[in-house]
Amino acid sequence: MKVQINGDPVDMQGTTLADLLEAEGFGGAKVATAVNGEFVPASLRAGHALTEGDRIEVLAPMQGG
Repeated sequence: MKVQINGDPVDMQGTTLADLLEAEGFGGAKVATAVNGEFVPASLRAGHALTEGDRIEVLAPMQGG
């Protein structure tokens, strides 16, 4: 299935947001996620099914000021 992560096309094998994050190296990272502009909390990622063409944003916290 083809989706976009932070604007880049990705061909994924899994079916959920958690599957995608694991495959892309974000599995254990503290990140914020959104699918098609809607926030998805970490507790719901394993059950959040993705579909062809979904747009996923993955944001890591930054320090500084």
